[in-house]
Amino acid sequence: MANKKLKLLYLARFFQQETDEQHPKTLQEMIAYLASYDISAERKSIYDDIELLRLFGMDIQTVKAKNFGYFLGERDFQLPELKLLIDVVQASPFLTKSKSMELIAKLEQLTSRYGARQLRRQVYVMNRLRTVNETLYYAVDGINTAINENKKISFRYFDWTVDGQKAYRRSGAVYVTDPVALCVDRYYYLVAYDAAIRDYRHYRVDRISNLTVLDEQRGALPEGFDLGTYTRTTFDMYNGESTRVTLRMDEKLLNIAIDRFGADAHMRAVDGGCIEVSAEVESGPTFYGWLFQFGAQVKLLAPQTAVEDFKAWCRDTLSQYE
Repeated sequence: MANKKLKLLYLARFFQQETDEQHPKTLQEMIAYLASYDISAERKSIYDDIELLRLFGMDIQTVKAKNFGYFLGERDFQLPELKLLIDVVQASPFLTKSKSMELIAKLEQLTSRYGARQLRRQVYVMNRLRTVNETLYYAVDGINTAINENKKISFRYFDWTVDGQKAYRRSGAVYVTDPVALCVDRYYYLVAYDAAIRDYRHYRVDRISNLTVLDEQRGALPEGFDLGTYTRTTFDMYNGESTRVTLRMDEKLLNIAIDRFGADAHMRAVDGGCIEVSAEVESGPTFYGWLFQFGAQVKLLAPQTAVEDFKAWCRDTLSQYE
C-alpha cells in the first residue's frame, strides 16, 4: 500500500529520467518501470496519472507517429543551457576538481539519462591550476548570509607556503570586518569596508578560514557604492591609489579598452590611428603589469606622478635581465 501511494512520484521521476523528445516511452514501459518498484498499474490508471502530472505542470507530450509514446518536453533547464553551465563550472579556477565534478553530476540530474550522456561526453580532465580550499563554498555562503542580514564577520587569513602549508597573516589573529559584496575576478573576492581607514579592502575567499557570522551589526557603509564601477577600477583586486589616468592606445585595442574600463569611460579618437582614454584606476604594480603587456601599443600620458612611477617599475623589472 505504501508503494502504491508513491506511484505518481515514481511516474514523475520516470518522465524526468527516462524520456526526452528522441526517447518517448510507451504505457507498457511505464507499467514495467513501476513493477520494478513493486507497484502494480493498469493502462487506464496510467492515463489518469499522466493527466494529473500535466495538471501539476509537467509538459508531457504525446508522440502519435510510428513510435507512439510519451515524453517530458519543456524542462527547467534545456540541454544547451546545461552545457553552458557545465562550461562555466569547468572554467572556474576557484572550484576544486572534485567540487567541479560533484556540481556537474548534479547538473546531469536535471535532464534525461540520454541527455546526461551527452553532458558527460562534454566533460574533460581539468589540468589547470585550481584552488585547493574545499571550505570556499561554506565561506561564500556565510559571507552572503552576513551581507543579507547586515552582520559583521570574523575570519583568519592566510598565504600558502612552498610546502603547501598555511601561513596565517597577523600571526593568526582574527580579522573582524564589514562585508560589502562578493565578486569574481578569476577568483572569488570579498570586498569589505574598513572604517578605520575609511576605505575598502579585498580578500581572496579561498584563503579565508574559520569564517564566522557575528551577532554584531555591520557598521554604516558609505552611500553610493557601485560594485560594477568599483571593480572596473580595480585590477585583479589589488589595492592601489585611486587615480584618473590618461592613456593613448592603438585603435585596434578599442574593444579591450571597453572591456577593461567600461563603455562609460571617456574615449576619443586622436591622430595616428589611436584613441585617448581617460579612466579611474587603482594605480600600482598590477595596473602597470596590465599596461606592460601591450608594449608600444599603449602609452601612459598622465598624471606625471603615475608616469614616473611606471617608468621606475619598468626599469626595476628590466634590471633583472641586464
